[in-house]
Amino acid sequence: MQLKTHAWGAIGAESVVCVHGITQDGAVFEEMGKRLAERGHSVVAVDLRGHGESGREPPWDTETHVEDVLETIDGLGVGRASWVGHSFGGRVAASLATVSADRTERLVLLEPGLEVPVQRALQRAEIERLDWSFATTDGAVNALLSNDSIVAAPQDVVEAFVGRDVRKGPDGRFRFRFCPSAVVVAWSEMTLPAPPVAAVPTLLVEAEVPLFEHELRARYENALNDQLSWVKVPNGHNVLWESPVETIGAVERFLTRAEADADSPFPGY
Repeated sequence: MQLKTHAWGAIGAESVVCVHGITQDGAVFEEMGKRLAERGHSVVAVDLRGHGESGREPPWDTETHVEDVLETIDGLGVGRASWVGHSFGGRVAASLATVSADRTERLVLLEPGLEVPVQRALQRAEIERLDWSFATTDGAVNALLSNDSIVAAPQDVVEAFVGRDVRKGPDGRFRFRFCPSAVVVAWSEMTLPAPPVAAVPTLLVEAEVPLFEHELRARYENALNDQLSWVKVPNGHNVLWESPVETIGAVERFLTRAEADADSPFPGY
C-alpha cells in the first residue's frame, strides 16, 4: 500500500524515514522533520495503514506495515535511509532495519514497543477497541490528557493534534481517525518476540516515566557495544510531545554525528 506521507527538506539529501506510534500519524514528527531538514536531511514521515490519511484495510501485522513503508519510499525514490520509530513505530523501524540492512544507515528507537507484557497489551487493546466518541472536541482533548501514557503533554499540543485528527460522524459525535481494529492488532503484535537487534548504529531514547517495562538498554548494549547511544528524557512515553527539546536534540546530534564529550555522546542528560 502506498501510504500518506509528510515531507521536509530537499529530495536527494541524506534520508530519514519516521514511523509513528498507534493512534497517531506522521504529522507528529513535524517539529523534528523541520529541524533535521535545516541540517540537510530529507525527512519523510508516513501515516501507517489504519491511521491518518492512509488506507484502513487489513492486514495490520508488523510485516505488512514494513512492506507498506518500503513500497512507499520506493515510490519516492528513497534508497538508503535512517529509520526513526516511536512506540509501535519503533517495532516497525527495528524490523525495517533487520529486513533491509542494505538500506539502513542508522536506527532511532523512541520509547519503542518491542516486547510488551501480555497483560499490559490486553488492558490497552480492550480500551482501544471501544467506541470512543465525544460530544465536543474538548471531550477528546480531555480523554487524551487523562490517558495513563501521558505524563506532561502541553494542552496546546494535544489540542492541535485533536483539531487536525478528529472527525464528526453522521451521529454528530467526534471520533479520532485511527482504525480501532488496526490498533488492537498492533497491541497483539507488540507481545511477540522483539525483532533481532540490527547491527547498525542505534539511538535508544527512553522516558523517565516509561509506558513499557523492559530491559531494552541491556539487550541492545550486549548486542551493539559502542554502536549504541542511549538517552533518558523527562516525562512520559509521548516523547515528541512531552520532551521535544531533549528528544529532537538527541536525534539531531545522533544523525548529524556531532562531536561529543569523552564521557557521553549526549552530554547533559
